[in-house]
Amino acid sequence: MTDDKKTIFEFLKTVNHGVVGTVNKNGNPQGATVGFGQTENLELIFGTSVLTQKAENISQNNHVSFVVNDGTYAVQYEGTARLLEGAEKEKYTKIYFEKNPGMAKYYELESQGYYLVTPHWIRYIDHTKSPNGTIEIRL
Repeated sequence: MTDDKKTIFEFLKTVNHGVVGTVNKNGNPQGATVGFGQTENLELIFGTSVLTQKAENISQNNHVSFVVNDGTYAVQYEGTARLLEGAEKEKYTKIYFEKNPGMAKYYELESQGYYLVTPHWIRYIDHTKSPNGTIEIRL
């Protein structure tokens, strides 16, 4: 893992919630706060009912944004989301629940889905060093 990726990964480990942005079929944006987990590859995992607007939006357009901010550091993130199934669902929800154990109660709900977001672009901002505290990665 590069130093830049490690910096981003270590920050993401410290924050449990972020805002996922999706676009509906009419091209209108929608943002929603979600709990999330992360992998060392900087993939994000989150759960939601497949009956929600964000899940419907992802089924029609899987390009998403994600913002995580603790007031001192921030990550802006663009990527693609996909609904997890089978062994992948088991693997990634384990990571998600390690960070967010209170969310495991939703796992057995029939309408619950889990999504993996693969990054294409990430910007990390260290507000204590801004404007020089920015890392930008294209993947």
